[in-house]
Amino acid sequence: MIKMLSRLLKKFTLFDMILLALMACLGIATKPIIVPLTHIITGPLFIPGGVIAGGFYMMWIILGAGLVKKTGAATLIAIVQAIMVTATGIFGTHGLFNVFTYILPGLAVDLVMILSRHRGCCLGCCFAGGIAANLSGTLLVNLVFFRLPWIPLLLSLSSAALSGGLGGIIAYLLLRQLEKTGLTSVLNRRG
Repeated sequence: MIKMLSRLLKKFTLFDMILLALMACLGIATKPIIVPLTHIITGPLFIPGGVIAGGFYMMWIILGAGLVKKTGAATLIAIVQAIMVTATGIFGTHGLFNVFTYILPGLAVDLVMILSRHRGCCLGCCFAGGIAANLSGTLLVNLVFFRLPWIPLLLSLSSAALSGGLGGIIAYLLLRQLEKTGLTSVLNRRG
């Protein structure tokens, strides 16, 4: 595991890692703001609030992958998030399970980017990445913690797909705005 992580890290420059850490921190920082707001909608439907909120705080994973444009970027963001949440105990008492529930969405985004041969370059890969991230996270959290019955589970997964897709669209729009500023061309030149 350590060797694999070491090989992965060699592909990234220091600037890449700073950007990825920033995206991880933004994802963690927005979570406590968004989740309580979504509980207003999801509570009466017996859907965990993170299902809807997930698409919006997972958009940072898509945004980071789109900025850095290297395989493994989304996974690194998710690993940093998992370490921060587990080490600080910010969100709940899930302990070591946080590692898995946070890393899986990053792996899902990277898988979408690998299979599509895209790196956050178009609406399709950002949209699909957002769906994959939020669906995988929602499914794993349900299997580990909630164990919802079938109908609420299907409603949760449908909501997760919609929310994840919307988060992917927002990430794509942010990437396009950053392109207009010239920032992404600077990021791509630095190699």
